[in-house]
Amino acid sequence: MRRYGWLAAILTVVGAYVVYGQMTSGTGKKPEMGRGSEGRAAVPVIVARVSQKNMPVQLEVVGSVEAYSTVSIRTQVTGTITQVHFKEGQDVKQGDLLFTIDTRPFEAALKQAEANLARDAAVLANAREQTRRYSELVKKQYVSQEQYDQVKTNADALEASVDADKAAIENARVQLSYCRIFSPVTGRTGSLLVNEGNLVRTNDAAALVTINQVSPIYVTFAVPEQNLPEIRKRLSAGKLKIQALSQGEDSPEEGELSFIDNAVDRTTGTIKLKGTFGNGNRRLWPGQFVKAVLKLNDHTDAIVVPSQAVQTGQTGQHVFVLKDGSAVDIRPVVISRSLNGESVVEKGLQPGEQVVTDGQFLLGPGSKVQVKNGKEESKEGTKEQVKSGKEGGKRKREVAS
Repeated sequence: MRRYGWLAAILTVVGAYVVYGQMTSGTGKKPEMGRGSEGRAAVPVIVARVSQKNMPVQLEVVGSVEAYSTVSIRTQVTGTITQVHFKEGQDVKQGDLLFTIDTRPFEAALKQAEANLARDAAVLANAREQTRRYSELVKKQYVSQEQYDQVKTNADALEASVDADKAAIENARVQLSYCRIFSPVTGRTGSLLVNEGNLVRTNDAAALVTINQVSPIYVTFAVPEQNLPEIRKRLSAGKLKIQALSQGEDSPEEGELSFIDNAVDRTTGTIKLKGTFGNGNRRLWPGQFVKAVLKLNDHTDAIVVPSQAVQTGQTGQHVFVLKDGSAVDIRPVVISRSLNGESVVEKGLQPGEQVVTDGQFLLGPGSKVQVKNGKEESKEGTKEQVKSGKEGGKRKREVAS
């Protein structure tokens, strides 16, 4: 039995060798080497140089635009609207006439008050003359002191009535002035809620129109409470600049931080801030959402790489660093923040090193590479060159697919 066992083993080895010879004899080539072999072709990549420069330290949050002031126009008298002097959505200035209410009842009330004043003034003049005569008579004891006091009291009462008539005239004039409603602020009108011919009352809940002051204008946003000490410190040293960028705009609007809320929101752990913007060109509009950027200071001599060079793996963030011009090495990095397509590296890189910005998906530790951007481009490593390299890498992947 042992003899047959050895014979079976020998036949198995010989059969395997014959099969191997048939596989190699048909092509004349050896089997392909594995993925990590040095025989693998170089991977085309785009590289950029690690730079060192000043980077702004800033907070980017989503904010909302609020009107600088909002005024709801209501009537202070009851009457019929006879004329509307503006159109919906029109810009108005402070003091512009908005509405006219029927003035006839108030003009009649003013004339009645003036007539009452004239009557009481005439009676008062007669009472004063009687008081003068009785003062002479009481000195000569032709009339009693009691009669003189009664005449004088009557004159004083008439004088009070005249003062009341003057107040009634002033009130009638004020009521008449309320028939013409003027804009209290410079701003933009909203929808007209009451048209000509409608009766309006002083206790109406609905406003006639709402005016929003949009120049200047506010941008309100919230930041984490841990940033509050730094914000207060920077604000005490000077003004803090804020940029607001609305959707569809290429350049931001410039403003200044003007308000810090007096309490932290316990439910969100944030504090409300408000910036004031000139908004002369009306790029910001009440109710609009914008990206608010609050600049605190500058990080001097920061180590910066293009954000597309930073990859995330199982062990964290890393980059592929070019070595000897033809191979790459994987390097773990610590990124503190990113801004405008650039990332600030806290640990892992040195200025002057070159990192791969496109083609990383085919790379591994020690992979051979072929740099496709020119020598000058790899030295400069500017944003435009990185962008063009990225587009070239995309075209290569499209062709390969």
